[in-house]
Amino acid sequence: MYATGFLGSGIVLLALTYLMSGGRVTSVAPEQPPAGQSNFAAGQRIRDLERQLSDVHAQQNHQLLVGSLIALVVMVGVSLLLGRVLAGRVLRPLRLITAATRRISAENLHQRLAVAGPVDEVKELADTVDGLLERLEASFVAQRRFVGNASHELRTPLATMRASLDVAVAKPEPAAQTLALAGRLRTELDRVDHLLGGFLVLARAQHGTLADRTPVSLGKLAREALTARAADIAAKTLTVDDDVRPSAWTRGSRALLSRMVENMIDNAIVHNQESGWIRISTEHDDSAARLVVETGGRVLDQGQVDRLTQPFERLGADRTGSEGSSGLGLSIVAAIVAAHGGRLALLARPEGGLCVAAALLSTAGSEA
Repeated sequence: MYATGFLGSGIVLLALTYLMSGGRVTSVAPEQPPAGQSNFAAGQRIRDLERQLSDVHAQQNHQLLVGSLIALVVMVGVSLLLGRVLAGRVLRPLRLITAATRRISAENLHQRLAVAGPVDEVKELADTVDGLLERLEASFVAQRRFVGNASHELRTPLATMRASLDVAVAKPEPAAQTLALAGRLRTELDRVDHLLGGFLVLARAQHGTLADRTPVSLGKLAREALTARAADIAAKTLTVDDDVRPSAWTRGSRALLSRMVENMIDNAIVHNQESGWIRISTEHDDSAARLVVETGGRVLDQGQVDRLTQPFERLGADRTGSEGSSGLGLSIVAAIVAAHGGRLALLARPEGGLCVAAALLSTAGSEA
């Protein structure tokens, strides 16, 4: 754009210069003829001189035109290079703003661009983005605080309802209908209590408050979760192929990481077919400690699998039609992994089933 503007202005300047130089009239004062020469000879000499001057003038105009065209071509190339450099310097603050904005996500909304410099359009844009981030941060914090507070407050009436059921059942010779109703209500209360617990863990993980960071072995957490769920695994006659090693160490909240591992294994148990299989393995290198949980089953759609990290998303079931599942399991896993600066991958296996892989920062840990 800069080079095109320079080329246009150069052509106009060249045309004006050529027209002005071609319109000039050079007058030559006639010389007095030497003594002894006739007037005819003197006039002929004057005409010859005028013709020579006209030829020299035309040659000068031609040289001026050619030289100007060469200079114009050279300066167009220079202006293109100079325009690129100037455009780069002008757009550099915008590139910095773009890069900084891309690095900001829901987990680090506290960061700001904080562009310094004169009050111009670029700084005004950066300040506008900072204001937007501030409003988004306030909205996210308020939402997470509401979820946490609501979950805490709802546990009190749940405890009261449990106590009322216990009192009704403890009466002498309670009616059969009362016992049946109490059993159903306890089941539903357990589900609600489990759901509220999931809300609390999700709010804590998304809030990013991890003051209790300690070295944690993913292999040991996986082994503990498998041992605690041995009865559930046996009830569905699942085959477990585990390659769990205690050497996969990371650093973080033991409570949250334990919940992450439990949810990954629970997801593999609950959403598995009878007499199916589960493969659990841990890996580690200098950069990451990984926990991978795979299950068999029907072939899944990757587009639907990608949505499982959102709360209340399920495969093949609506929000209220899946017994034994709150729809928060993998969303809690995703939030805990993000809070620890890791990556979560959900892959639909081509031969059927699901692969859930959590990769966290590796660290050299030791038993406490």
